[in-house]
Amino acid sequence: MKIIQITDTHFSPEKSHFNGNWAPLLTWIEDSRADLIIHTGDLTVDGADKPEDITFCMDLMRQVSVPMLIVPGNHDVGHLPGSAQPVNAERLERWREFAGEDRWFHDAGEWRLVGLNSLLLGQENEEEEAQFEWLTKTLEGRNSRRLALFAHKPLFVDEPHEGDTGYWGARPKERARLFDLFAAHDVALFASGHLHWAWQGRHENIALTWGPSAAFIIDKLEREMPGERLIGAAVHTFGDDVRTEIVAVPDMTAYVIDEVIDEVYPRPVKVEAAE
Repeated sequence: MKIIQITDTHFSPEKSHFNGNWAPLLTWIEDSRADLIIHTGDLTVDGADKPEDITFCMDLMRQVSVPMLIVPGNHDVGHLPGSAQPVNAERLERWREFAGEDRWFHDAGEWRLVGLNSLLLGQENEEEEAQFEWLTKTLEGRNSRRLALFAHKPLFVDEPHEGDTGYWGARPKERARLFDLFAAHDVALFASGHLHWAWQGRHENIALTWGPSAAFIIDKLEREMPGERLIGAAVHTFGDDVRTEIVAVPDMTAYVIDEVIDEVYPRPVKVEAAE
């Protein structure tokens, strides 16, 4: 079984900066003979506030002839409490209405594939707890199948027991709950996006993959992170185990977000205090 993971496409009908990467990515997907496509979030530029971004992107995804499963990213449903666009009931309902469920599982042969809404991690509310309960039952009900999980945010950035990395990784308390669940079951893979870096590693018995963005790389706006900057996809091949290849897809453009950040994601203007 071959699964292609795409992530962080950041498409929009209004802010079309990265839309040109869809045609070559679609061609490559159609030529790949994959069995399934999994999109690990940030489908949109601003689906968190603009339903037209979600509907536009879903129309693009429906051009793919291969079945596709999607989990949301922070630009699709919002982020942590206190952020400019926190996850809330309205944003979750918008995603569920126009894109589908924000968590799911799919059984394929000897594998159970699980999609997790990682933006609920750290919310400390009923939605987060309901997802943990669902995840526990989903893992317990695998009936000897091996498990592969797909989410937007990674479990950690630099090392498994790091502190709170804020925007980038899972918070320590929620990460520890996930590690405990994974240790109790046969989780073979955790694949994510979000960082705009491509990387593979391991934590105990779990293979970890950060899929490369299909939209842009980050130059100087953020610190260096593990892995490499490239635009493309991850190809996961499942048999008795899982093997992953990170691919730079031909003819896609490595846009640099630093060059257009104030057009795509305007930052707050800093007002200098008067002397």
